[in-house]
Amino acid sequence: MIADDSRTPKSAAGADGFDLDIDGAAVRVAVIRRANARRYVLRVRAGDVRLTVPARGTQREARAFAERQRDWIRTRLKRLPDPVPLADGAVIPLYGQPHMIEHRELARAAVWLEPGDLDPLLAEDGLPRLCVSGRHAHLRRRLRDWLEAEAHGMLSRHVRRYARRLGVTVKRVSVRDQKSRWGACSASGTLTFSWRLVLAPDFVAGYLAAHEVAHLKEMNHSARYWRILKELCADTERAEAWLGAHGGALHRYDPS
Repeated sequence: MIADDSRTPKSAAGADGFDLDIDGAAVRVAVIRRANARRYVLRVRAGDVRLTVPARGTQREARAFAERQRDWIRTRLKRLPDPVPLADGAVIPLYGQPHMIEHRELARAAVWLEPGDLDPLLAEDGLPRLCVSGRHAHLRRRLRDWLEAEAHGMLSRHVRRYARRLGVTVKRVSVRDQKSRWGACSASGTLTFSWRLVLAPDFVAGYLAAHEVAHLKEMNHSARYWRILKELCADTERAEAWLGAHGGALHRYDPS
């Protein structure tokens, strides 16, 4: 089975990988073992090729499967949009709206927002600015730290709101650069999210927060779970549609 942008099941048992030669270039294929996987599944995202294998799958079988799908991987990689680094002059989305990164080396504030010019005749692009101070060599790290903190604050607010409505306790909210899923919920009550959700519209981040909070009631994806989620979040179908259409593109920004 092959898929280009689906979210994967939760319980990862480990990760490994190998290089696959495609047109003379070594493409890294990450191998993800999952206890509940029943088949081999390939996914291609910006800068990321992943092969999910059953718990008893072998590295040899995984490589053979990927080699049989070499043409499919090549085609998908060619369709991916170009990566966008966190650099001066780059345009990235913030809460779903495009912002231009602007380096202000001598400014005192670390990272801040400036509104766009409402009159396009007075500005070349009219986009709001995401301004970053300090030495150019530190721009990427400083902006990445700010985006992660912004994502954590936003998601924590959504999580608190939904947790109150469901009457559940969240132990901790963390933000990481997750490649294979947007969020995760542990049995201990820790919720983990991708920092890239700060790039998406707020209703998408709110839906993912509700998605993981609902797991504190049902640690599965049963019919009961989906009933709880849809009662909790009216934007469920809208957000799922947005993620299906645009979620994969979020991985083009600041790819590792």
